[in-house]
Amino acid sequence: MKEIKITSKFTIYENSNELSSSNKSLLLKAIEARNNAYSPYSKFSVGASLLLENGKIILGNNQENAAYPSGMCAERVAIWNAASQYPKIKIQKIFISASSKISIVNKPVSPCGACRQTITEYEVNQAQNIEIFFTGETGKIIQANSINDLLPLAFDKTLL
Repeated sequence: MKEIKITSKFTIYENSNELSSSNKSLLLKAIEARNNAYSPYSKFSVGASLLLENGKIILGNNQENAAYPSGMCAERVAIWNAASQYPKIKIQKIFISASSKISIVNKPVSPCGACRQTITEYEVNQAQNIEIFFTGETGKIIQANSINDLLPLAFDKTLL
């Protein structure tokens, strides 16, 4: 028997003033996308902005449906949008911002499990880490340098 220890490393920014100007711009784009989310049922809006290696910024936001399983998360909307427009271009960063019409979201909101799995697929395929930044509408911003920090021992194509 062997025991392993898995650790994750994150950078925590107290607020957006601590971000570089380019990262702050990506956060503002995620907020822009969040403000256009379609979330009439949960009242919980999420926006995502992706920075591609060609400098393009791709946006996505959550899209709800009365048949709940038919909705889609902001992260996957943005990733699939990028993949359909720029299929061979690598994703460098993703910014995620969440808010609610019911209460103030003052804690970082990380990607759900399905989004983590989708990010894993793209990170493995491009053989390059994707930096992931996530936040609420106020407060701290967390940065992970790779999906492996959020989803260690992930299922990916190397297991098939």
